[in-house]
Amino acid sequence: MAISVFDIFKIGIGPSSSHTVGPMRAAMTFANNLVQHGLIDQTAQLQVELFGSLGATGKGHGSDKAVMLGLEGEAPDLIDPESIPVRLAAIQDSGILKVLGRYPVPFNPKTDLLFHRKALPYHANGLRFSVFDASGAELKHSDYYSVGGGFVVSESDAAIDKLTHDDTRLPYPFTTGDALLKLCASHNKPISSLMLDNEKAWLSEEQIRQNLLTIWQVMQACVARGIQQEGILPGGMKVKRRAANLYRQLIGEIPRQTPGVPVGTLDWVNLFALAVSEENASGGRVVTAPTNGAAGIIPAVLHYYWRFCEGANEDGVIRFLLTAAAIAILYKENASLSGAEVGCQGEVGVACSMAAGALAEVLGGTPAQVENAAEIGMEHNLGLTCDPVGGLVQVPCIERNAMGSVKAINAARIALRGDGSHFVSLDKVIKTMRQTGADMKSKYKETSRGGLAVNLIEC
Repeated sequence: MAISVFDIFKIGIGPSSSHTVGPMRAAMTFANNLVQHGLIDQTAQLQVELFGSLGATGKGHGSDKAVMLGLEGEAPDLIDPESIPVRLAAIQDSGILKVLGRYPVPFNPKTDLLFHRKALPYHANGLRFSVFDASGAELKHSDYYSVGGGFVVSESDAAIDKLTHDDTRLPYPFTTGDALLKLCASHNKPISSLMLDNEKAWLSEEQIRQNLLTIWQVMQACVARGIQQEGILPGGMKVKRRAANLYRQLIGEIPRQTPGVPVGTLDWVNLFALAVSEENASGGRVVTAPTNGAAGIIPAVLHYYWRFCEGANEDGVIRFLLTAAAIAILYKENASLSGAEVGCQGEVGVACSMAAGALAEVLGGTPAQVENAAEIGMEHNLGLTCDPVGGLVQVPCIERNAMGSVKAINAARIALRGDGSHFVSLDKVIKTMRQTGADMKSKYKETSRGGLAVNLIEC
C-alpha cells in the first residue's frame, strides 16, 4: 500500500483525529453508501454505536457530534467550526437528521447514538451504523474502525490489516528505516527528495509544493488564532487558555510572571505548541500531524525553524514536512498512531520523532543524523500513556505538546552533534514502541480509566 504526505497531514477540526476526524469521515462514508445503494428512501430509523475507546471517551472528544455532522455530509477539512453549534442544536431541537444534507431521517441523539465500553474485534476505536425500515427490520449495518491519525478502514480491511486500497507504484518504496537509509545512500538523495519523488506518482511537483505550503499556512493561522483567544476551554473542567497571556508576556505588553528571567527561545516554542493545542481542544481548525492530540508539535517546531533558524525559507518548510511524513509512514506501517491502541507514545511520541528528524534534515543533517534524531525523539517517549482527564484532550494533552516540541528540538540538536551512528536504530525503537503498547493495560490507552484521569479526580 502507498501512503502520501497528505495522508499524514490532513486539515480538520479538533479535538481528536481518531475520535473526531475519523468518526466524521466514517459517518460520511456510510451516508454516501446508504444513498448509493438506494436505501435512503426506505430508512425510518438510523442508529450509531461507538465502541471501545470511542465509547469510553467519545463524548469528551466530540465523537457524537462528529458522527452527526458526518452523516449530514460534512467533511473535517471543509466544515466551518463556527457553524457546528447551530447545526447540532437543529438536530437536537427538531429530532431530524438530514442525511447528506438532503434526506430527513428521525434521529434522537439520546436513544439513537449509543456508547459501549466493550470493543469490536479489530481495534479499540470501532463504530457501527445501522438503518431500519418502518417495520423495524434492519436494512443495512456497517462497521468501521478509526485507527489513528484520521485513517478509517472498513471491517473487511481491518480484518486483514489493510490501511488503504491505494496500490500506486512508487519509485522509492520503503517500509523500514533501514530500507529508507539504503535508498538515500544508493541514490545520493536526502529523505525529503525521496519523498518528493514518491509524491510525484500522484501530483505534479508544483501542486505538491503548493499543497504543503497550504498545510503550513493553516498551521500558522492556527497559532495566530490561538495566541489571541482567551477564556475557558469547553468540556466542563474549566481549563483556562494560557497562550494569549503568555504571548503578551513575551512581547512585553504585560509584566512577566517570572521577573528577572529573560525570555528565551523555548518560551516561544511553548507558546506555539500551547496555542495550537488549545485551538484543537476548543474544536478549532488544525492540521492532523499525525494526530490531533499531538497537533501542536509539528507546528511549534516548524515555527521554531521559521523564526529562529538562520536561512529558513519555504523550501525548508516543504522539506521539513516531507521528511516528517516519511518518518510517520514508518510508524504507520510498523506500529500505530493511535492512542487507543498504543498510548500517547503513538501520538506525542510519534510527532516528537517526526519533528526531530525533520528539523535535523532542514538544519543540514545527513540521512543517518535524521534517523538518529527521530530515534531519540521516540526513545524518550516510550511507555507514554494516554490518560486524558475527563475524556478531554486538555489535561495532560496540551502541556504534553509543549514538552514534546522542546524534546524534538533537543533530539535534533543531539543528533546533529554526532555522526549519525548510535546504538538503537529507529526500526528497533518503533518495534519496541509497538510491543510496549501491546503490553500496556487498556486503562492507560485513551479510556480515561487509569493514570491521571483517575487520580486527579480522586484527589
